[in-house]
Amino acid sequence: MRTPEEQVQYYSDMIRKNIKIVVLVLLGIIVLFTAVKTVGPEEEGVVVQLGKYNRTLQPGLNFILPLGIERMYKIPVQRQLKQEFGFRTAEADTRTRYAGGDFSAESLMLTGDLNLADVEWVIQYRIVDSYNYLFRVRNAEDALRDMSEAAVRKIVGDRTVNEVLTVGRQEVASTVEVLLQRLCDEYENGIRIDQVVLQDVNPPESVKPSFNAVNQAQQERETLINQAESEYNRVIPRARGEAYETVELANAYALNRVNNAQGEAERFIAVYTEYIRAPEVTRKRLYLETMETIIPKLGNKIIVDEKGTNVLPLLNIDKQKLQNP
Repeated sequence: MRTPEEQVQYYSDMIRKNIKIVVLVLLGIIVLFTAVKTVGPEEEGVVVQLGKYNRTLQPGLNFILPLGIERMYKIPVQRQLKQEFGFRTAEADTRTRYAGGDFSAESLMLTGDLNLADVEWVIQYRIVDSYNYLFRVRNAEDALRDMSEAAVRKIVGDRTVNEVLTVGRQEVASTVEVLLQRLCDEYENGIRIDQVVLQDVNPPESVKPSFNAVNQAQQERETLINQAESEYNRVIPRARGEAYETVELANAYALNRVNNAQGEAERFIAVYTEYIRAPEVTRKRLYLETMETIIPKLGNKIIVDEKGTNVLPLLNIDKQKLQNP
């Protein structure tokens, strides 16, 4: 049997041994959790070794040096991101819910004609260079917000309030997108702007009724213009068709008259030529042809001879007309 001193020493050694095992197990767990990293399918892993860029890891299971020697930042390079200005989306679902709060400090802007407009917009972007995103600009997300707000204020400040509220909204969004992308390229922040959308543009509450009345009047004007153009497109082609038909009928009538006149002239010339050759025969033939045309149109006629004493009826012309209609 062990003496009490030996038992104390034994238990002390056991405790030390168990503590070492526990420490080693904990150290192994810490090393495992700090060395094994998983990169998602839409991400890249940027590894920094002792504060300096080392490498970029692709999606999947990856290993880095543990215990803080290397750190990995996950960058969503394949995901479309967005920033909202003038409002915040609390829940995007079938019925979108917006967060409460006053965001007028970033949405209230001065236009070129010294009026105020409440502009809410969204920028959609992607991270295309994870290295530039992390190391070229400090806190690239905040810098992008500042650049976006500056770009929108600049473009809105160059236009009248009516342009911003009505017909110029799309042009404002397109110009802001171009300007913001140029700023991102200059800063080399590794961001590509996909789209800038003006979510809502309203006048200040105090003058909103007046602006609504103006917008309604403009819409009514557009409606009347469209109706007038529709009536124009309906009436003018028909009138042009009728005018074309009238011109063609006139041309046909003129051509017919000319052809008839030419035919009559040629016939007269032919008759005149025959008359020159045989005047008596031609004169008699013309007389007979004329009488052949005129007599059937006459009624009952009686021919009286100057020297005759009896009255004789001419042929029964009416009966001949009935028999030979």
